[in-house]
Order: sequence, then C-alpha cells, then structure tokens
Amino acid sequence: MQYASTRGHTASQNFSEILLGGLAPDGGLYLPVSYPQISADELNIWRGLSYAQLAFEVLKKFATDIPEADLKSIVERTYTADVYCNVRKDEEAAQITPLRVLQEDHGGKLILQALSNGPTLAFKDMAMQLLGNLFEYTLARQHAELNIFGATSGDTGSAAEYAMRGKKGIRVFMLSPHRKMSAFQTAQMFSLQDPNIFNIAVEGVFDDCQDMVKAVSNDLEFKQRQKIGTVNSINWARVVAQVVYYIRGYLSATTSNDQKVSFTVPSGNFGNICAGHIARMMGVPIHKLVVATNENDVLDEFFRTGVYRVRKSAETWHTTSPSMDISKASNFERFIFDLLGGDSARVAALFRKVETEGGFDLSGKPGSDGDEFAKVARFGFESGKSVHTDRLQTIRHAEQKYGITIDTHTADGIKVALEHLEAGVPMIVLETALPAKFNETIREALERDAQRPAGFENIEALPQRFVVMPANVDQMKAYIASNTGL
Repeated sequence: MQYASTRGHTASQNFSEILLGGLAPDGGLYLPVSYPQISADELNIWRGLSYAQLAFEVLKKFATDIPEADLKSIVERTYTADVYCNVRKDEEAAQITPLRVLQEDHGGKLILQALSNGPTLAFKDMAMQLLGNLFEYTLARQHAELNIFGATSGDTGSAAEYAMRGKKGIRVFMLSPHRKMSAFQTAQMFSLQDPNIFNIAVEGVFDDCQDMVKAVSNDLEFKQRQKIGTVNSINWARVVAQVVYYIRGYLSATTSNDQKVSFTVPSGNFGNICAGHIARMMGVPIHKLVVATNENDVLDEFFRTGVYRVRKSAETWHTTSPSMDISKASNFERFIFDLLGGDSARVAALFRKVETEGGFDLSGKPGSDGDEFAKVARFGFESGKSVHTDRLQTIRHAEQKYGITIDTHTADGIKVALEHLEAGVPMIVLETALPAKFNETIREALERDAQRPAGFENIEALPQRFVVMPANVDQMKAYIASNTGL
C-alpha cells in the first residue's frame, strides 16, 4: 500500500513513513493511492470477530510494510478491556464500542455507539492509544525519536498525552486555546507532570493553534532537524484507526450485508466523519453520513450550499461544545480530493485560495470555483446545526426519554440525528465524550452534577503545569528547540 498527497506530491511513501511525517512536503494530506476494498465475504467473517481482531483485519490493508505478527501484537495490546473499560467493567463495556438503542418506532431507529470509555473519557482514545503504540514500535525499529507537535480544542490533547506519556523517544508539545476549554478538559491535560509532556496555552482560538502546527510542519528544514511529527487528524494513521469503529458499528447494527445504516457525527475538524467516508469508499454499506456542527457551522454551510468559508478568529464562537469550536476544518481536504475525482492540481489551487481569500465556492453559480457540489449527494453527506439551547433541551430529553446523561457534543449529534431519521435505516450517533468533561453545562441543563468515574473526582484541584504563549510561529519554534536539545 502506497500513499500520495492530496496536492500532488508523488514520492512513494509507505505507512510507517507517513505515520511519522504528518503533512506531506507540499502541505497536502496523505491518502492511499487507491482505497482497499472490503468484500461481502469479509464482512460476513468479520461479524464474529472481537474489536481487536477486527482492527487487525482493517489495519493490515493499510499498514502493509509492518509484519503482520508485529501489527497483530500492537493491536491486541491496544484494544483491551483494561484500556477501554475505564468507566464500566461489565460485559457490554468489554465490547469496546457497544451500541445502545435509544428509540425505535415508525419514524426510525436511533442508536448510540459508545466510544468514550477510554483513559481520557473521549472518542479520541480509540485512535490515540493505537498511535502511541505504533509510534513507539516504529521509532524503536528506526532507533529514532519524535517530537510530536499538535493542537487541541479539548479532547485530542489529553488523549494524545495520556497515550504518549512515558513512551521512549517521544516528546509531546500540545497547543490549546487559552481559557477556552472546559475546566475538566484543561485539568486533564495541565495536571500531567511527565517530563516528556509540554502543554502550551495559546492566546487565541483553536484555529490559531492549528495554523501554527501547519506552519511548523511546512517548514521542512525545521521539521526534519527537530524531528517533528503530529497526532492531529491530519495524521493518516489516526484516521484509519477510526475507520474500525464505523465498521464495528455497521456490523453490530445489522444482521446481513443487504442492510444499510447511517451515521451522525458531531464534527468540527472533519477528522472523525472523514473516517466514515473512507469506510464507505471501502465498500461498507453506509447510507448517509450526517455532519452535526455547533454554532461554528462552516461544515454545515458547505453541505447546504457548496460554499466553504472559513471564519477568522474573531468570528469563531466559544461554545458549550468547545471541542467543535473550529472554523477551518483541516481534514476536509481529503474529502474534497475525492469529490474532485483525485484532481490534485485543483485541490492545491482551492486550498491556496482558502489561505489567501478565506474559502472557495463549488456551488456552480456564476463566478464560483466549480460545480462539484451537485456530486456531494453521491457520497451520502448531509448536515445540520445545533446551538446552546438545543444542547440543553437534548440533554434533558435524553435523560427523560432514554434514561442516560450525554455530553454537550453528543447532544449536538442526537439533535441533528433526530432530524435525519429514516424508516428502515438505523441511525448511529457516535458518542463524543462522557458528560463529566462538561459539567458546567450538565449542571445548567439538569440542575445536578454529572457522575464522575473513579479517579477523576478532584482533577481540577491537582497542580497544573503549562506555559502561556502568543500565537507566534517564531516564538513557538524557539520554545520547541529549547526543550528538545536538537
């Protein structure tokens, strides 16, 4: 399996090379030269597999340069009940990503797929735990080290840090928007005292953090000298790890391959739902992929109009589903590449226009950049938007009707999913995080605190270790260099 950039860089790369590299040299994102296909026979066989066994079958289609025995060992070490039963120790939790039917009537079937029982109580653990083990394995083979430079709007940071803490040959430099995460999210990251973890609170919004990660990654001399890698969803390995739980969700919700399912996914950076798109391109019978945004609705706007218009920092809302407070969806480029039929020159031109003019228009109207929006329906995409009052109402609805407490991002997903239900096609909502991570809003909605898993009772009171810095690329490079010794 070989990989190429969405912007045309053609140097042949294998899985291990792009695992450590992050962005392609031309600033594009890596994709396989062609998507491997999943046959009906394979799907039938996979119905009886454990989550770890399924992950191995999927990943070996992409990581063809890693010996299968080694890959199997990594996967089996990653996807265990000990790692993913952080909250519950029952038989259902041991399934790693169990489904729960919330409602089933003439209007359709609504299902919640639990993805947040990992070490940091968020779906990001599903990929990040694997990434940590893949990084350690690959670096050991190459007798190398890696300085991970990433950005988080809330959950990626803690998931990455918990996965990488103590890993040999790895340092983590994680940017987050200063005072724009929940108190729990902030404490989960900043309370880590491991010497290989560096938390940097940036005076700005998430997009400022993400822009600096891309700027550093595009400085090829600095990137090579400082051995920079990334764990954001621009990293292909993280996306392909997420493909696994879409396949698991499909197999768990159906009994035969002539059935279809839809997924609704809370989304800001397009990484999570991009994995669903890839599963669909591989042949998984996915009917619709519904993008659920919050007030930062750049993706909803595109899937309604064909206009991709990024927002400036001052136009990015700070909301009660903060992990989606993103106005420049970096992973979106992978879908646009497929939408344009693999025309890398056009992809490069469109995303240069994003940097210079703030967006592009594929609506087909006079003066637009193309008419490909008409093809979006072929890929199954639809979208919807949820705001603060919707979140409060949906959290209350979920407790009253379903008997569960959900977090704010999952509330965005359920609100939008209910607007897209279809009779005969199960709708799976991907859970984003546990409600304890957003207790301020849970208290506002339900007038009580969210239940906290053991070990997280007083996390906000722990000593915190972080630095505050401006959104300045040169200062950030100097900080990285001063802490690597390279």
